[in-house]
Amino acid sequence: MESFSLILAIVVVTALAFDFTNGFHDTANAMATTISTGAMKPKVAVAMSAVLNLVGAFLSVEVANTISKGLVDEAGIRPEVIFAALVGAILWNLLTWLVGLPSSSSHALMGGLIGATIASAGVGAVHGDVLVTKVLIPAIAAPLVAGIAALLATRLTYSLGRKADGNASKKGYRAGQIASAGLVSLAHGTNDAQKTMGVITLALVAGGAVAPDSDPPMWVILSAGLAIALGTYLGGWRIIRTMGRGLTDLQPQQGFAAQTSAATVILASSHLGFSLSTTHSVSGSVMGAGLGRKGGVVRWSTATRMFVAWGLTLPAAALVGALAEYVTGFGSWGTAVVAVFLIASSAAIWKLSRREVVDHTNVNDTDVDTAEPAGVITTAIAAVTPPPASGSATASEDPVPSFPSQATAERTPTTTTTV
Repeated sequence: MESFSLILAIVVVTALAFDFTNGFHDTANAMATTISTGAMKPKVAVAMSAVLNLVGAFLSVEVANTISKGLVDEAGIRPEVIFAALVGAILWNLLTWLVGLPSSSSHALMGGLIGATIASAGVGAVHGDVLVTKVLIPAIAAPLVAGIAALLATRLTYSLGRKADGNASKKGYRAGQIASAGLVSLAHGTNDAQKTMGVITLALVAGGAVAPDSDPPMWVILSAGLAIALGTYLGGWRIIRTMGRGLTDLQPQQGFAAQTSAATVILASSHLGFSLSTTHSVSGSVMGAGLGRKGGVVRWSTATRMFVAWGLTLPAAALVGALAEYVTGFGSWGTAVVAVFLIASSAAIWKLSRREVVDHTNVNDTDVDTAEPAGVITTAIAAVTPPPASGSATASEDPVPSFPSQATAERTPTTTTTV
């Protein structure tokens, strides 16, 4: 075995930095609906999510093995390739966080790794069958399955609760939301934290620090779990605002249905070793829950922007990863240039984010009362929804306030408090 080299140490640190961005980027997946419906206070919600993300990191290594052993050919992959892949993933995470779009950290990582690997070893080093069966197909299926499940679950919860007292029902569903949000956080740890474990393990194999086909060492599991938990605690408030308020307006019944559906899909994928995007799963379930309530509206302008970001994630991260790998190919000075570029770009994005601060104090602000009108899909689904029994749905399906779409909020000046 070779010694733990400097480049390998840089790769490990960069991988943990990616894991940190994954944590604050994807906090919205677990806690946005719980925060938006008022079931939990924002800081308490992200603290609980952080702890459960850490616990989830220890429950399985199937997804980590998919990345470290399945996606690309370990032979010929240098640590510099892993470093370049992480650069592409981190920058895409930060850019989408800046504009408040819930894109997939998982696909950013996959894209960066694919692009850097192709630049280094050619297309043949990427295992296309694994890419299709365990990354691309789940990317398409996850939001559809989670969305349909959430729509049906929402219809069921309202149907069962028609005769229940409205306030008591909402309190019960808020308690259920806390439990289901915890389940999503646990599922997030079993899936997303493992991706960083897989990348670090792949780098260790490439650097000769561990034997090929090894499972992630315990220190890798622990460090990856801590990094994603810390990122989760700091909270990706911009994305939480989009997920909780920008896509649709949720009541506790819908939040419970959305989170339960998403958690089920994520846990099942982790068990099967699918590198699933929690963002895709939760976004699909939120939209499904929005359509499941009679009169609910999904803001398709925000959803369209999100879909575009999803489609760009893999190729954009792959392009940056390939360019970074090309520069690192010039030797140590090339790696240093890429590292400086990553640090400078990250600092610039953070500085831009300070122009309009979104944090736990204003994540649920509703200064503007302009909602997007119901679109074709929402109208079509509402048309086939059976009318409620006379006087039965008033308590459980009372209207909720309208909130601005992300695009509207960006066009309208608001006052925020910097903390």
